[in-house]
Amino acid sequence: MLKCDIRKFFASINQDTLLAVLDEYIPDKDILTLIAKIIGSFHSTRVSVGLPLGNLTSQLFVNIYMNEFDQFMKHRVKAKYYIRYADDFVILSHDKKWLLEVIHPIRDFLWHRLKLQLHPNKISISTIAAGVDYLGWVNFTDHRVLRTVTKKRMFRNLALKKYDENYEAIRNSYIGLISHGNSNKLRNKVSH
Repeated sequence: MLKCDIRKFFASINQDTLLAVLDEYIPDKDILTLIAKIIGSFHSTRVSVGLPLGNLTSQLFVNIYMNEFDQFMKHRVKAKYYIRYADDFVILSHDKKWLLEVIHPIRDFLWHRLKLQLHPNKISISTIAAGVDYLGWVNFTDHRVLRTVTKKRMFRNLALKKYDENYEAIRNSYIGLISHGNSNKLRNKVSH
């Protein structure tokens, strides 16, 4: 399994490239003008670069932007088992050599087409038996458990918020989170 992450994802989105991608899908020029004003109202470290993190339009725009990468992964790289959420993606394969070989074309495509860079410290190859650490969970073939760091953060936050007026809501949100995995013991600890 190859797991990768894009460096400073939202802050690195090239607005001109995004607008060119949107132009391919949206024929109405008035809508494109409005979208260009929305996108252009923000920049990170350079003009015409970046989208605001957490903005609802940003979530939509990055999925359209990254669809270019999804199509590349499926049709050019021919990744049979590929999963992406925002800037995190995983490719599953039994062939470790192939996983190592696809890193270079992925890096090239991201840079030349989307002006994005893989995070050099967040590229890893591991076995599925070790679990797939993805989106706060460690996923195994037959179950998933909450990532250790996430568990520690949860208990630390619950301890800090113990006397907060919103404590019950916070606790219930964590119970909701952990209900999506194999976590009966953990749910019991949080519930009491």
